[in-house]
Amino acid sequence: MTTERIRPAGLEAIDREMARQHADAITSYQSAGPMAARAAASLEKTGRLLLIGMGGSHAVNRAVEPLYRALGIDAIALPLSEQLGQPLPIAGRTIFVTSQSGESAEVVRWFNETGGTEDTFGLTLEAGAFLARTAPSLVGSGGSELAFAATRSLTVTFALHLAILAALGEDPAAALSVLEAPEDHDIAAALAALENVATVVTSGRRLQGVAEALALGLTELSRRPCFSLEGGQLRHGPMEMLGPEIGVVLFRGQDETAGLVTAMAMSAVETGAPVILFDASTEAPVAGATIRFAPATGLAAIFAMLPVAQRLMIGFADTRVENAGTPVRSTKITRSE
Repeated sequence: MTTERIRPAGLEAIDREMARQHADAITSYQSAGPMAARAAASLEKTGRLLLIGMGGSHAVNRAVEPLYRALGIDAIALPLSEQLGQPLPIAGRTIFVTSQSGESAEVVRWFNETGGTEDTFGLTLEAGAFLARTAPSLVGSGGSELAFAATRSLTVTFALHLAILAALGEDPAAALSVLEAPEDHDIAAALAALENVATVVTSGRRLQGVAEALALGLTELSRRPCFSLEGGQLRHGPMEMLGPEIGVVLFRGQDETAGLVTAMAMSAVETGAPVILFDASTEAPVAGATIRFAPATGLAAIFAMLPVAQRLMIGFADTRVENAGTPVRSTKITRSE
């Protein structure tokens, strides 16, 4: 006899969030215009951007950091906890404080200690939370994410950044078209490749922030110590860990760093490590489980890859943890440091 396995409640909650993330992201972009214009005006005035947040919010900041730099803005993303302990000067900078809940302990303490500045903006999903009450904020559609691992909150926050980038003169058409017509991809081969690994390392170059978001979700859901290293950092020594028991997930977009990701993929394959390549470039495929997307860069590439990577994250965890998606040592909103 066989019994049908019941899907864990935590993963069902994530499924519900993911099912609405594209619609919420489009609505968020459409409604963010006036505040995005204010944030863009601040950036045009200061030319400097400090992005601060925790967890998935920091991963989003890392992913958009190079997009602002490409526009000539001196952008840097730091964990909010690091800014509290070893602060960069905030005078003369535009500051984006990102928190999907708007209530994280570090967010509250940063405002209590600094008072914020006239060029401080929030990015959040909760209009009534501390962050949105304290600073002019771009607020994503749909309210706070209820499931544990970040999925919808990432996509919606990226949409808020798309509104700011559009206000700075970037063409949002390619990114919006991906949100309106998401690519669907079979991840069975990728999951099979990772079936026997003990853990996963993720990596990218210009898409490193997406790699970091995936590693965080993999760790939270599978309770395995999955982690992320920027491509150059992975090359400088840590490749010693690679082998058949370590899965490698790489992200390659249509940008000037694509060749470096290709070289890393080839080197990782040579170690015997199972390699998954999320590929939105026109580079030649490499051995391993490659998931090909239409060529894209920037937020268009992120919007294309992220939902498929989220499905991989969920599938990986579901084979390793009985109650994946239900935290045992964490809470959705971290209210203590």
